[in-house]
Amino acid sequence: MLLITTFTRAETVEKEIPPDYGYVVEIGEQAPEFTAVSADGATIRFSDFKGKVVMLQFTASWCGVCRREMPHIEKEIWQQHKDNSNFALFGIDLDEPKEKVQKFAQDIPVTYPLLLDPNGKIFYKYAEKGAGVTRNVIINKTGEIVYMTRLFKQEEFDEMKEVIDKLLK
Repeated sequence: MLLITTFTRAETVEKEIPPDYGYVVEIGEQAPEFTAVSADGATIRFSDFKGKVVMLQFTASWCGVCRREMPHIEKEIWQQHKDNSNFALFGIDLDEPKEKVQKFAQDIPVTYPLLLDPNGKIFYKYAEKGAGVTRNVIINKTGEIVYMTRLFKQEEFDEMKEVIDKLLK
């Protein structure tokens, strides 16, 4: 296991990223650039969000763990921070058509933007081929990856919320 120390202002978060998480990026690296289209047709360029705390939530409609986690993201993160101009949250849906992604957002339901990721072009900048979808990446205002999760573990989710709160202070 790799032990990572992340600095969030004066706070230190130690986070072990087990190899089985399947990431190809590391805490402390600059987040990879991407451009995507949202389910409602807007073009999103990651570089446009420099200066903001960004949460990327990788998901898919067929993913049961994603379906369990997304209502928590909606209620405990998005609804808490959506009006904060220093915060952005994007769900990135792995390789599904727009209509399916729109229905998925309604079924859960979530109101944060979902981006289309044809062929996993964004996903595979962050995760290994064949790696599981349910994962979150927190990026600080300078574009540096500061926290990553895998699956939905309440303790890890709670720690991620604390990291976001500290970054937004």
